[in-house]
Amino acid sequence: MGKRSAAGLLTSVDSIFTTQEERDNAQRSYVTDLSAAEISDFPNHPFKVRMDQSMVELAESVKQHGVLVPSLVRPMPDGSYQMVSGHRRKRAAELADLPTVPCIIRELTDDEAIIVMVDSNLQREQILPSEKAFAYKLKADALKHQGQRTDITSEQIAPKLSTEVIGEQEGISKDTVKRYIRLTYLIPEFLEKMDKGEIALSVGVELSFLDESSQREVLEQCVINDCTPSYSQAWRMHKADREGALTKVTIQTIMSEEKANQRETVKVPISRLRGVLPQGLDAKKTEDFIIKACNHYRKYLIRQRNRDER
Repeated sequence: MGKRSAAGLLTSVDSIFTTQEERDNAQRSYVTDLSAAEISDFPNHPFKVRMDQSMVELAESVKQHGVLVPSLVRPMPDGSYQMVSGHRRKRAAELADLPTVPCIIRELTDDEAIIVMVDSNLQREQILPSEKAFAYKLKADALKHQGQRTDITSEQIAPKLSTEVIGEQEGISKDTVKRYIRLTYLIPEFLEKMDKGEIALSVGVELSFLDESSQREVLEQCVINDCTPSYSQAWRMHKADREGALTKVTIQTIMSEEKANQRETVKVPISRLRGVLPQGLDAKKTEDFIIKACNHYRKYLIRQRNRDER
């Protein structure tokens, strides 16, 4: 078989196992080394580049072996390049004092770049709720721009088909995608509390329907009462807001309620009490005995203090 025939066969096989889009991308992509100064970060990048133990280990690996997987960048009109996928690798290379980073340069539209950026970062093991929220929002908007259906299921929520596509790709329901997108309406302080696990997703969703001033009043009450809102409290504030009845006083009243899971309790191992408690007491009598004993001891301390002050 001649070279022409062999080349023709390879082209034929390649056309079978690749899509036209993949072949087009291959033609408009190439790999080169770029300095960090030539690469700008992706605007509104929802994924944080944290200086944690994982980054320290990545930087050490890069220092020893180099960047094994090229970053993906796209050329910009001013001659610079914009990072699409590989922000952590770029930072690790900087920490390892590497002069350049291997990069795949590919022509991408804004929407194509957003979808690639989101999809590549959603593969990470640890993703914060706020990162998912803004990533899903960016991708949903990009899918809409690319011609997906635009029928809206509820106010300020991404297009129905966009959330369905994201849900199918992520293995979650479209409603879960919508709930994450709702979180983008939270003030930064509540997003941080969500990322720290201090409030649940369901609570964040309810709070996201309040305007900024109401959210800040809730936040102030969290500080005053040393608490976080429960789902019941968040739901009632959202309900009052829908009915036009949410006021500063309403928020203060709801947030000042004592919640069972936030009542202060003191736990003492029963083994420490066996030697001082009378035998045969049930739980209620045990509690009463301890309260009386503590009250008696408090009076004793007062008498001692008064005696010492004479």
